[in-house]
Amino acid sequence: MTNSTSHIQVPQSDQLCVDHVAHYVENIDQTSQYLSSMGFTLTPFSVQSHKVKPSSTLEPAGAGNKCVMLKQGYIELLTPISTTPIANQLRSGIERYIGIHLLAIGTSKPLEDHARLVKENFTPLEPVSLQRKIKTETTEETAHFKVIRVPQGTMAEGRIQFCHHLTPNFLWQNRWTQHANHAIAISDIIFCVEDPQEAAERYARYTGLPSISRKNSIRITTNRGSLIFVTASTFSNKIGINPPTLPWIAGYIIKTGDQSATLNYLKNSGIPYQSLKNKRLLVSLPQTLGGHIIFEGVNSEVIDF
Repeated sequence: MTNSTSHIQVPQSDQLCVDHVAHYVENIDQTSQYLSSMGFTLTPFSVQSHKVKPSSTLEPAGAGNKCVMLKQGYIELLTPISTTPIANQLRSGIERYIGIHLLAIGTSKPLEDHARLVKENFTPLEPVSLQRKIKTETTEETAHFKVIRVPQGTMAEGRIQFCHHLTPNFLWQNRWTQHANHAIAISDIIFCVEDPQEAAERYARYTGLPSISRKNSIRITTNRGSLIFVTASTFSNKIGINPPTLPWIAGYIIKTGDQSATLNYLKNSGIPYQSLKNKRLLVSLPQTLGGHIIFEGVNSEVIDF
């Protein structure tokens, strides 16, 4: 099994990165088919298990997923499959809106992140050991993760958590990181909020990273990818879309290795898109999937709201 990009997924000890986002969906087969039609390669369906405390026994988490593994980071589709607390959290999110409800910040020092959250009065839950079965080209393995979460509702925008990949070579298999639309990396995550200053300051305390004000937004930059906080009016003026509710994780930016090839793929596949400035492409995902993807070239300037 070859994994040419797995070694770069876990950040250095003094760094964080945008690891992945997750859409909460009801029909994972239908939504994964749409992403496939957009030119993404998806992993097979996988059921998650976890240990809610270090001393706990392994039990079903109540969720299953399919993923779009990029050469840097990934996109996850999460669906509830039981009546566990995690499954009920997913259903609560879906009731609010179908779309992006989870941001995982990549880390290699989850216990240090946990200690910072305690210090900053976020009251983090005990570290969770999460795992799921995953097939390689020759066998079946178990992918392991350490996840740091805070109580539901602490971060109004969704489930914002830290994720430490213990077995990245099982996830980032080369056969899953090749995409017909030339997507290679997840970059910026766009949050629509009532008060960008308050949200950015809270996320700065959460991550230990500084926030930087720009013309119409506030940004927190990790070693790979950024969090962008904007008002509803700013997002509407820039993108032409009104948020369904606030706060709202509106979407994310995907870097492509060949933006012209991405454009041609979307055209030839009949995927509706909107042209933005600087050759960026906006795809508004269907209601069953929710959210928006902005495709941009790997060398594009920082998006300015």
